[in-house]
Amino acid sequence: MNSQASASSDAKIQMRSIIQRIATGPELSKDISTEEARIGMGAILDNAVDPVQAGIFLIALRMKRETDEELKGILDAVREATGHVVADVDDVVDIADPYDGYNRCLPASPFLMPVLAECGVPAISHGAHAVGPKFGVTHRHILDAVGVSVDLSPVEAAERLADPALGWSYVDQRAFCAPLHNLVDLRSTIVKRQAITTVEVLARPIHGRKHTHLVTGYVHKPYPRIYAMLARHAGFHSALLIRGVEGGVIPSLRQKGTCFNYQQMSEEQSFEVDPAALGIAQSVRAVPLPEDLPQTTRPGDEIAVAVDVLATARAAAQAGIAALEGAQGPTYDSLVFAGALILWHLGREGSLEVAADRIRDVLDSGKAAKRVR
Repeated sequence: MNSQASASSDAKIQMRSIIQRIATGPELSKDISTEEARIGMGAILDNAVDPVQAGIFLIALRMKRETDEELKGILDAVREATGHVVADVDDVVDIADPYDGYNRCLPASPFLMPVLAECGVPAISHGAHAVGPKFGVTHRHILDAVGVSVDLSPVEAAERLADPALGWSYVDQRAFCAPLHNLVDLRSTIVKRQAITTVEVLARPIHGRKHTHLVTGYVHKPYPRIYAMLARHAGFHSALLIRGVEGGVIPSLRQKGTCFNYQQMSEEQSFEVDPAALGIAQSVRAVPLPEDLPQTTRPGDEIAVAVDVLATARAAAQAGIAALEGAQGPTYDSLVFAGALILWHLGREGSLEVAADRIRDVLDSGKAAKRVR
C-alpha cells in the first residue's frame, strides 16, 4: 500500500471512531478533542473520507451542539487549508459578512472597504458565489456588478491593499481555500447551518504586518462569545462583533442594538449603539429591496425568501455607488453607522459621533467612489 492510500485508510478509520462517539443520540453522544475535530475536518477537506461520513460528521456535531474545542479544531483545519498572505501594510481590517449573503435587503457592506480605505484603513472582504442555507446576494455578486475583479489571487488582493490609490480588496473563497469551496454541494445537501458556516468567516486569508482586525456580524445571542473565542484562537488582534441585519456588519438603522468588541486579545466587552445618537433617523432597519425587483423561487425551499440574485446585486451596486458619491438615504446611513463603529473600534476617532462625521465627510466628498475600480 502506498503512502497516499495508507493515509486515506487511516483517515477513514479515525472518522469512523469519531462518528461512533458524536452520533449516538441526544444523551449518549460524546464530545471530541480539538485535535480530533481538526483531523476529522482535515480529512473532509482532503476528500479522504466518504461524503456520507463527511455529512454525518458535520450534522452530528450540530445536533449535539459543537463545543468550543470542536469549533477550534474545525477552524484549525480550515486555516491549514487556507492560503495566507501578509500584505505590505501594518493593519488590515477583515470584514467578514455571512457567506450565504442577503435576501431581505440591499447590502451596503461591500462599499465599506473603499470608505475605510479613504480614511487610511486598509480593508478586505471575502466570500463566495452561492452558499447555503440562504443562497443570497453576496459581496462577490455586488462587486462584480460594479466591475471590480472578484477572482484575484490572495497575492493580487494583498497588492491592491498596499496600493495607496486603492487600499481595499475582495478575495474569493475559491481562490484562498479551494478545498473548503469544494464543499458547497455537500453543504447544500445538509441543508441546515453547520460548523463550517461559523468558522469560515475566520479563515483570515490576508494579514497585516502588525495586526489583523476582525469585523463580523451576528443575530443570535450565543454567537458573540463564540466568535470572540474563535477570533482570538485565529490570531485576530482585535474583533468587533456587530448585531447586524441578516447577521451582517450593518446594524439596524432604526433601533438600538448590542455590539461586542475586544482589543489586544483581551476578553470581549458589550456596548450599546443607538443610530439616533449618530444623527441617523430612518424608518427602515436596512436598505429596502426595490418594489419592482424580480422574484424567483427555488424548488423545495419553503423557508428562505427568494430574490433574483443578479437583479438584486445590480440594484445594490447602483445604491452603493450613489452613496459613495454623497447621495443620502439608507445606504449612505448604513455606511456612516458601520464605518463609524469600525473607526472608533480601531481608535482612529475618540467617539462614535466624531467618527460618523468623518465618514459623512468622506461620502460627501465623493473620493471613496474613485477607489471602486
